[in-house]
Amino acid sequence: MVRKFVLLLVIVIVVAAGAVAYTQYHKKSAPPTTTTTTAAVPIAPLTGLPDPGGAALTRSALTVKIENTPEALPQWGIDQADLVYEEIVNGGITRLAAIFNSQAPAKIGPVRSVRPTDTQVVWPLGGIFAYSGGAPYAIASIETVPSLKLVDEDVAGTAMFRDPNLYAPHNLFGIGPRLFAFGGTPTPPPALFSYRGATQKVKGSKVASFVVPFPSIYPVTWTWNSTSASWDRTLFGKADVTGTGVRESPKNVVVMFVNYVNGIGTLNSYADLQGSGVADVFTDAKEVEGIWSRGSSKSDVVTYQTSGGKTIAMTPGQTWVELLDDGTTLSVTP
Repeated sequence: MVRKFVLLLVIVIVVAAGAVAYTQYHKKSAPPTTTTTTAAVPIAPLTGLPDPGGAALTRSALTVKIENTPEALPQWGIDQADLVYEEIVNGGITRLAAIFNSQAPAKIGPVRSVRPTDTQVVWPLGGIFAYSGGAPYAIASIETVPSLKLVDEDVAGTAMFRDPNLYAPHNLFGIGPRLFAFGGTPTPPPALFSYRGATQKVKGSKVASFVVPFPSIYPVTWTWNSTSASWDRTLFGKADVTGTGVRESPKNVVVMFVNYVNGIGTLNSYADLQGSGVADVFTDAKEVEGIWSRGSSKSDVVTYQTSGGKTIAMTPGQTWVELLDDGTTLSVTP
């Protein structure tokens, strides 16, 4: 019995040793493992969206001044802007500064004249500024921006054209790729916002719609579209639809309450974007109340924070910034 046990033990040891040797042999002879890395997709600085072609990183910002009166509609190219500022100008009307970087529409406009607020808007961005002229004081103002490439109708050449089916001054349009060809610095432009990740929730009050009460006939209504997860824009009581039939509907709307130096609607009025003020950020069907601030240097970027000092993160995509005068009250529908 003892001999059988010993014999069995020997067999077990031999088999086990063979198994170990087999395993070690195959470990030594197994092919080395390989890992693959995927190149990171470039991110457009002014939208926070992936830019597979990388175009946004190879060119500067292009700011185009665009008319916003009833006679100017429909506007062209606005839906492809990375960022749009809406400002109050002389007479109490509003005008747009549409900023392009990741896309270059073939038709942008109608292109109109520069205003002093534009200097405040584009100083941190630099790049190219396309416009149709302006009063001497407004042109003198925009000329103070360092390294800004100014392109008006007189020097644009084939980068701008007049549509013969429309009447002046509402018929001047820019051609995106040709305007970008004028160059501009810095390349790429600096990021102006922080963006949230796909799983990051927005902490704010639920909002169905809100009205930005610009003067006269220019109040704008923004309504949350749950299908597109964006804010549908309504102007002059109608859906704001571009010349290509696209509803203007950005992912974010930022309302900055600002001081209009020299008053609302005066000839030399401008929005003061230095210092700080109240900001309401509308994103992901929420309203986030906060504060905007900008350092003493004109080249500083505006930041947006909650009252607790936390950065307000935008949803990647197009953003509109509404420059509303201090003391005005928004109408918000939960």
